[in-house]
Amino acid sequence: MALARFGVSLEEEVLRALDHFVIENSFPNRSRAIRHLIEKNLVEEKWQSNELVAGAVVLLYDHHKGDVTNKANHLQHHYADVILSSQHFHLSHDNCMEIIAVKGHAARLTELSDKLIGLKGVIHGQLIMSKTE
Repeated sequence: MALARFGVSLEEEVLRALDHFVIENSFPNRSRAIRHLIEKNLVEEKWQSNELVAGAVVLLYDHHKGDVTNKANHLQHHYADVILSSQHFHLSHDNCMEIIAVKGHAARLTELSDKLIGLKGVIHGQLIMSKTE
């Protein structure tokens, strides 16, 4: 992909904030930081428009509580059309982490993640959004 160069004028306060963002996120330069912010915005627009997108649902749960493992598996079978794969990790005797790779329309992926995160026994959950291309 060809790169295009352009100039940007920013207030000094905004430029300082950009430079701080570059340092905090270990970007090699301002261009990469700006590219990241634009891509992030484009991904969010795709999700808000219910387009075909990809992502991951990350769950941390206590597998002893509320039969969460079986309930999560049961839910995933109802969403087999959008689940690409899943990985299960044993973090401790009680706690597990599951990462579920998903691809489909944003609303359906959000629906799945909300149901999984809402299960009794889930300590923390998050839907990580990305794009398909």
